[in-house]
Amino acid sequence: MQDNSELIARAQAWLAEDPDPETREELAKLIDAEDTAELTARFAGTLQFGTAGLRGELGAGPMRMNRSVVIRAAAGLAAYLKAKGQTDGLVVVGYDARHKSADFARDTAAVMTGAGLRAAVLPRPLPTPVLAFAIRHLGAVAGVEVTASHNPPRDNGYKVYLGDGSQIVPPADAEIAAEIAAVASLHDVPRPESGWEILGEDVLEAYLARTDAVLAPESPRTARVVYTAMHGVGKETLLAAFDRAGFPAPVLVAEQAEPDPDFPTVAFPNPEEPGAMDLAFATAARTTPAPDLIIANDPDADRCAAAVKVGPGDDDWRMLRGDEVGALLAAHLVQRGARGTFAESIVSSSLLGRIAEKAGLPYEETLTGFKWIARVDGLRYGYEEALGYCVDPEGVRDKDGITAALLLTELASELKEQGRTFLDLLDDLALEHGLHATDQLSVRVEDLSLIADAMRRLREQPPTELAGLPVTKAEDLTRGTDTLPPTDGLRYTLDGARVIVRPSGTEPKLKCYLEVVVPVAARADLPAARARATDLLAAIKRDLSAAAGI
Repeated sequence: MQDNSELIARAQAWLAEDPDPETREELAKLIDAEDTAELTARFAGTLQFGTAGLRGELGAGPMRMNRSVVIRAAAGLAAYLKAKGQTDGLVVVGYDARHKSADFARDTAAVMTGAGLRAAVLPRPLPTPVLAFAIRHLGAVAGVEVTASHNPPRDNGYKVYLGDGSQIVPPADAEIAAEIAAVASLHDVPRPESGWEILGEDVLEAYLARTDAVLAPESPRTARVVYTAMHGVGKETLLAAFDRAGFPAPVLVAEQAEPDPDFPTVAFPNPEEPGAMDLAFATAARTTPAPDLIIANDPDADRCAAAVKVGPGDDDWRMLRGDEVGALLAAHLVQRGARGTFAESIVSSSLLGRIAEKAGLPYEETLTGFKWIARVDGLRYGYEEALGYCVDPEGVRDKDGITAALLLTELASELKEQGRTFLDLLDDLALEHGLHATDQLSVRVEDLSLIADAMRRLREQPPTELAGLPVTKAEDLTRGTDTLPPTDGLRYTLDGARVIVRPSGTEPKLKCYLEVVVPVAARADLPAARARATDLLAAIKRDLSAAAGI
């Protein structure tokens, strides 16, 4: 273990290079106070660059997100691109409204310009899918989005795309990480004061023109929506897309409509988190006429959540699970005659495969993340249970919460014209393919070793049954499969159920994805099937928690 003098010396060396007055002051105070516990946490290593890019808490030091870390990341990316022969290619930079996002975007543009590449920055904080679109639209060799998506307010992140418009996958992540590690000193990284382009509104206009294309030309546009941007950057772009499409203007959740990096009304700015949708439900309850649908984006608007009325009372709204929305959109696209491959990640419901098979469409399963889904050959539609949907892969090779919201509202409009709802269509799918019910056991930890301990425990003593259902197949996904490259995960196939366990790639969480499939013979059997599924999922959660020691 390093002694205090070595720790202080490392901190002072970092301080001497730090270009940001705020983090310099923060670090200087820690050094002056000889706060070795905090300095050790900040200098225990470096924030690791991986397939999710960078993501972490804002603050001074190599284990935090700050301008020094971002400049090194940008320099590593520039070196990687030049090593691949992209000596004067265009790099597009987008950013959200979080603390420091604009600074990180400007630093990235300066580093790219200093390296001899061309850089262009989106005109203001905009949804991540606009950046993913701009890469392909402008013929860029790479793109960077400064965002921490739905992480807590204290976090920020750095997401990297290559020229195909999709996020990096191995081995590019390791090659970029090696170039970042090779940056000896920030003083060696040229950062001119100007020379990059600030893009105009025409890029956003081109993106909005594509959003029209996801809808059927003569489809009804009558559904009324309550919308929350969750304190993020989605509002203006979504309102513009809805206006162009001819939908009624969404009713905004006023308290969450404007960008606010402190996310004051939510503990976590993620529509999936408990309480995050409470203000949306309250807005819907006082809206007249009553809305048909509640839609939420996460703060960078690449995810889309939906809630539906489930009873007569003002408070009778329910968030749909990501898998339910994924199946609804798939069914809608099939009904519209979509052709091409339907794809999802392994943690999403197997119902998509059943829908694709019945429609005679190709289907693929990928590792977790849109970086994998977006690379599926001939992709027509891809989704992931964490509220991510790709409905226009030619325009945006990533999840897109704006176009997904449009397609959902079109489907709601069509069902409304028929006197039906999303719940009716979900019942139809259960009758046709069996009731597919999903749930998640998600454990957030302060100590990451708890996740490693749980994974080790499950590997050493895999469960032989869960909820009384025998485990018919146990797979350690670190070995890969016939169709999947290696990943840190475990998959258990049961008689009528499936469980996948994996560490989160973006948060300090252990995530367990559960699915049960209950056959349904007739509509009258649906309540009993749902009760059976609920009981099974609860029992699997209980038994899995015990097996993992969590």
